[in-house]
Amino acid sequence: MDVAGKNILVVGLGRTGTALARFLAGRGAVVSVTDSKPASEVQENMAALKDLPVRFALGAHTPDLLSGIDMIIPSPGVPPSHELLVEGAASGRAVISEIELAFGYLTEPVIAITGTNGKTTTTKLIGEILKGCGRRVFVGGNIGTPLIEYVDGGERADYLVVEVSSFQLQWVDAFRPSVAMLLNASDDHLDYHGSFEEYVSVKERIFARQGPGDLAILNADDPLSEGMARRIRAEIVQFSSSKRLTEGISLDGPLLRYRDEGGTTEEYPTGGVKIPGVHNLENIMAAIVAARRCGCPPASIIGAVETFEGMPHRVEFVRSRGGVDIYNDSKGTNVDAVKRALESFSRPLVLLMGGRYKGGDFSSLSPLIQEKVKKLILFGEAGGRIGSFIGDIVDTEQVSDVKGAVDRACAGARPGDVILLSPGCSSFDEFVNYRERGDYFKEIVRGL
Repeated sequence: MDVAGKNILVVGLGRTGTALARFLAGRGAVVSVTDSKPASEVQENMAALKDLPVRFALGAHTPDLLSGIDMIIPSPGVPPSHELLVEGAASGRAVISEIELAFGYLTEPVIAITGTNGKTTTTKLIGEILKGCGRRVFVGGNIGTPLIEYVDGGERADYLVVEVSSFQLQWVDAFRPSVAMLLNASDDHLDYHGSFEEYVSVKERIFARQGPGDLAILNADDPLSEGMARRIRAEIVQFSSSKRLTEGISLDGPLLRYRDEGGTTEEYPTGGVKIPGVHNLENIMAAIVAARRCGCPPASIIGAVETFEGMPHRVEFVRSRGGVDIYNDSKGTNVDAVKRALESFSRPLVLLMGGRYKGGDFSSLSPLIQEKVKKLILFGEAGGRIGSFIGDIVDTEQVSDVKGAVDRACAGARPGDVILLSPGCSSFDEFVNYRERGDYFKEIVRGL
């Protein structure tokens, strides 16, 4: 993609926006960057671009920003409903995502991972498996390093393992990963996408440009997969934790059993897996399929899986205190993530939920909460709303913030219980992001 001489507007001056501006200016584009934050809050990123001819429009997004603009590139967190994207698309201007731009400059095979939950864990695990097999690997995308930074980076990789969000997929056309997977799809970001149907439609774009020779990995337990499979042109391999597949990979007692179309069977033991929950076995199955496509032998895959300790803020063990184990699942920002976290435990739970509501039917958690939760602590903006869904089925308290939730949880927990922070909501009522919330939670817990 030739950007020389084009007037391009980058929306968002975070890490990705900064990398985009540097990349585009270095290739002769006329670059403008806008961010709703004032200059005082983005000084570090502005300083990173000080030697480049970049124009800044900070503090507000005004309609005149689109004057003379040929192309708009939003940062990953900018929703499709953003006024500049809506107006830009309506006026016929090209709107593309950062991964779409980067893909035009790549020759290496891309392994792309999307889904409502499990994206980061699966992305990181695939990276670890490939590294353990001696492959040179770039791991990034929606986590860590933006894909566009790899393009101009000095090191080359054999495989690019990329987490992809629905916001990024909203604006792709030519993006064609060699291996693509949709781990699952449940209510999330409905405040941005408008409906679950639109959200799923955007997620499915990860497969849109694939064809013969590419691989699509689907969750056979997701009812949406059957319809998608009819539209996908790539080879399809499915995984399942609830049924044994005649082809694909599925949970079979203490094993993950992988059967290819020729009838060959491989077995991967689960006894040494360190990350808890059936949902993580699903992530591992998807990672195994991707790694086998890249030529990694089963023994190396097993070794990497058994040494993988998971990701921070995802059902992360923090400490034991007085016979009570305490876990941080701050990344559990939607209803399905809470469900998966609850399913990871058999001991009585004191569950902490709350934050800023972003959609989802909390009443669907009622059976699991009745089965597993002895006490429910609700906090933040969404506490009252969650309570209206599920607050009458177990002993429930409502507090104002995370600190108060920890205090009440500790008062209510007894030896043998588990305290679990799995908010089901975004963090933006009290924190910058889920990481800040999780770190704060861990700091409080470790200081008890």
